[in-house]
Amino acid sequence: MSTEVQRAIDEVATAVESVTESELDAIVDELLAARRIAAFAGGREGLVMRGLVMRLFHAGLDVHYQGEMTTPHVGEGDLLILSCGPGNISMVEALAGVAKRDGARLLYLTAQPQNAPAGQADVVVKITAQTMADDTASQAVLPMGSAYEIALFVLVDLITNRVRARRQESAEELRSRHTNLE
Repeated sequence: MSTEVQRAIDEVATAVESVTESELDAIVDELLAARRIAAFAGGREGLVMRGLVMRLFHAGLDVHYQGEMTTPHVGEGDLLILSCGPGNISMVEALAGVAKRDGARLLYLTAQPQNAPAGQADVVVKITAQTMADDTASQAVLPMGSAYEIALFVLVDLITNRVRARRQESAEELRSRHTNLE
């Protein structure tokens, strides 16, 4: 394996490993306590959050991606999951404000917990990885926020595994909710 490949793998592994077992459990607690879940992130993180929505749907939860026409109102008893690696993104801040105003809980995933809207979140999980907020003098192999985004994708499936285990659902039950229209 080339040095560059190994360094890229190490960057992602370090980011995934920065999230503790107790933080993963706290995420699952939030998911299972929610009546309904909405999720959002911009850019490539948004693709990962769509993956989370898909897997949580497969796990039997009432979950939606913000921006889709079928996303319902969120309020008391609901959860909004936002991911914003660098923080300080106006759309994410606006969604956090609306969710909190209407009584929803907020789970915030970020590499920059000192930046908005972390202060509004009920649960903040820091994923220690480079993002566009701190990549200018970096020696990292992966550009901009790639390590964060790839780590987030791995974490999504680890979270789904825990949800499925807590709900005592088999792989067959998970697959039974997968679309047949592809």
